[in-house]
Amino acid sequence: MIEKGLDLKRLWTKVAIDNDHQSFEKFFILLNTKLIKFCELYVNKKEIAEEIVADVFVNFWNQRMKLVEVDNLETYIFISVKNRSLNHIKKNSLMHLVQIEDSPMEFVAYSNPEAEIEKKELFYKLDQAIDTLPQQCKIIFQLVKEDGMKYKEVSEILNISHKTVQSQVLRAMQKLSKEMSPYLSKNSTVSKFMK
Repeated sequence: MIEKGLDLKRLWTKVAIDNDHQSFEKFFILLNTKLIKFCELYVNKKEIAEEIVADVFVNFWNQRMKLVEVDNLETYIFISVKNRSLNHIKKNSLMHLVQIEDSPMEFVAYSNPEAEIEKKELFYKLDQAIDTLPQQCKIIFQLVKEDGMKYKEVSEILNISHKTVQSQVLRAMQKLSKEMSPYLSKNSTVSKFMK
């Protein structure tokens, strides 16, 4: 399998050089949901996050030739969304607490309705525990654990040190492990997520 960054770079080359609308649509589909979820951590409203992300995509389309030279497009677009989010917050002079949406992964045991209900309850409790994390810690946790980004990418996006990312993930994991410890032995799915 080809590396994700190379796929995005190849797609973007088609977008920029060939004005390929289909490649731009694929690029959009690959990143849109993650970017909205990330943006929502700053602005706390899905509708505003959707507008900001849409503006960033429009800007990317308009600047497509200039962006061919960008090495890591995913990091660059996350930074763009972060900056637009911070500008929005500054413009509106309000800082809101953030809330992470329901986990995109849902594990369902079709043969056992009780297990399905138990897993939903566990993920609900995990979401509640994540919601108690400080804002920066929560953002870092989401990018690393839910979006699968590397510490280096997160440090570039948030303009913080690699060590800060590492310590915030460790802090989040310790707090979440403590909060979820009564449930970890019962459910291996939650246990795997916590590692």
